[in-house]
Amino acid sequence: MARNPERRAALLDAAIEVLADEGARGLTFRAVDARAGVPTGTSSNYFTDRDQLLSQVADRIYVRLTPEDDSLAVALSPEPSRALVVELMKWLARRMAAERSCYLGLFELRLEATRRPELRTQLTKVFRAVLDQNIQGHLAAGLPGDAETVRLLYMALTGLFLDHFTVPGLHADRDLDALIETAVTRIVPEA
Repeated sequence: MARNPERRAALLDAAIEVLADEGARGLTFRAVDARAGVPTGTSSNYFTDRDQLLSQVADRIYVRLTPEDDSLAVALSPEPSRALVVELMKWLARRMAAERSCYLGLFELRLEATRRPELRTQLTKVFRAVLDQNIQGHLAAGLPGDAETVRLLYMALTGLFLDHFTVPGLHADRDLDALIETAVTRIVPEA
């Protein structure tokens, strides 16, 4: 198996784009190679099979979605409050929009996980680690609410982002920032 980490990352990034544009059924080694602009057969030198590719795509998406430590520190620098949580969730939405392919790729992976138990296990592990990290970060930052608050925010905003990225006209009478503010205000207690 090939060991060029930059090439592996480029292939995974290409796989994310294929997932976002063509769905899980369109994710083939040939499609990844074409999107990455590499010779046919390159992906098969890096991934033993499609399951391994799917699993590593999930990990790569979270690498791309994880903010730099310094940008997170800046975002968390104001006094902990419900208003800060609103701003953090709006910041998260902007990050998701900037990495739209990653977010759509995650939706595709979730659907594919319903048919692939190994992928479901991997995604559960990755999602649980991210959720646990978010809970710990929320509590450590002294933001209002508890672990259950973070779980409720996760569930509400996951659904909101799903609508926003897949059927944006559904809430056409309200912009995303207003919807985020409503969700946070109703879920997060006053500090």
